[in-house]
Amino acid sequence: MHVPRRGGRDARSRARLDHVQADRGQATVELALVLPLVFTLLALLFQIALVARDEILVTHAARDAAREASVTPDVSRIAASARQNLPGARVTVVRRGAVGESVEVAVSYVAHTDLPLVGMFLPDLTMHGRSVMRVERP
Repeated sequence: MHVPRRGGRDARSRARLDHVQADRGQATVELALVLPLVFTLLALLFQIALVARDEILVTHAARDAAREASVTPDVSRIAASARQNLPGARVTVVRRGAVGESVEVAVSYVAHTDLPLVGMFLPDLTMHGRSVMRVERP
């Protein structure tokens, strides 16, 4: 006569199923704990990309201002050429020689780090750029 055992294969299957469901709950809790950190890191990465973009814009604004300074001594036109690509830039003509000599222009710009959640932890950055070209016209 065959006597059915308690437990056996069915009990092991139920135990495995309970264990899998418990693992799903644990994974959900872990995701809920890690997700804010992931989003904060993504926002920080985005803020770093914005600062890198501003650094490139400062370099281009300095080059544009130096190019304008090489053909005209008018400071307002020099500043306007830099601010065309970078509004809010502060432009200074460091030196301007005669035709064939060098003209040097300095540009400074304050990059505001105002991205939500990340901007409050990072200070605003002041960026500086310089460019030197030869004077073409008096």
